[in-house]
Amino acid sequence: MKAKEGVLEQLNHILTAELTAIHQYLLHAGLCKNWGYERLHEYYSHLANDEMQHSAGLVHHILYLDGTPEMERLESVTHGKDVTALFRADLEFEREDVELLRTAIAHCATVGDFTTRHLLEHMLEDTEGHIDWFETRLRTIAQIGLERFLSEQIKK
Repeated sequence: MKAKEGVLEQLNHILTAELTAIHQYLLHAGLCKNWGYERLHEYYSHLANDEMQHSAGLVHHILYLDGTPEMERLESVTHGKDVTALFRADLEFEREDVELLRTAIAHCATVGDFTTRHLLEHMLEDTEGHIDWFETRLRTIAQIGLERFLSEQIKK
């Protein structure tokens, strides 16, 4: 199937963000494991898997639209020196991803590509869930303190 105007560019831009997210979340999973926060390690591993599924869906859809997935592009991976810095960086990353997705969804609606729009809306729903998770954890840290929060992240 031939892609509508501008759709492949939008999809490849989102693919770059999703591939970058995989790298970022794998790094953050490793950092949390190294710091002894097993529960956070598990969650970041889950996030990396979510992003892999999003990436796979994008690759398949780009190919379906007779496009070429641009797998070689990555953005800078952000990391921090502590859990709070990781959460803040990841929250910002996910918020930027939401804007990419909303822009692409609007474009797909404009050009009449409702199948791609549906795929992106599902990704948007997942991404908004990630934002909620990071916002909730940062709020919890503000309420109970970092040390208490981290003490709850050591065991599964």
